[in-house]
Amino acid sequence: MVSRRKTSKAEPDRLSPEDRGEAAPVDHPRLASENPDPITGAPGAHPVGSGLGATAGGVAGGVAGMFAGPLGAAAGVVIGGLVGGLAGKGIAEGINPTEEHEYWRDEFRDRPYVDEELGYEVYGPAYQYGWESYSRHYVADRKTWDEVEEKLGRDWEAHRNERDLTWEDARPATRDAWERAEKQKRRARA
Repeated sequence: MVSRRKTSKAEPDRLSPEDRGEAAPVDHPRLASENPDPITGAPGAHPVGSGLGATAGGVAGGVAGMFAGPLGAAAGVVIGGLVGGLAGKGIAEGINPTEEHEYWRDEFRDRPYVDEELGYEVYGPAYQYGWESYSRHYVADRKTWDEVEEKLGRDWEAHRNERDLTWEDARPATRDAWERAEKQKRRARA
């Protein structure tokens, strides 16, 4: 049961979300996205992007360093991992999750696929899945939406909880966020 606190009209900032005609905030782990650093708590951490970049860079550096012997391979892994990690963080920073959530929270109601009875807390994970999937599949592997859509659907269904949309309902929002991320990348390169 939601308790409502009595407020006067002189205190509009103290109205509950329900009294302002808004949905009450829902604690959904995938919406807590200021990307806090797991050690320092500072915003802006991109562990997935950094990890993918470090892995790719380490492998490439190790292969390149093999020609210089075991020490060269070890140095290649370390240097490649550092450079790759920084590059991966840079790629991941190209899409700011906090800004994306703000954008979609403001815009989602205007989309034709949105059920008017459902709030952003229901659609937010699908949007997040879209921009994260763009980073993971297109930026990292150069795969298009059409190449990964089937896999995205299988993964969504395999990992969604009962509060999440089905893939059929999440797909348009996921694709919308993918396409927005794609347009942002194109504009950044131009």
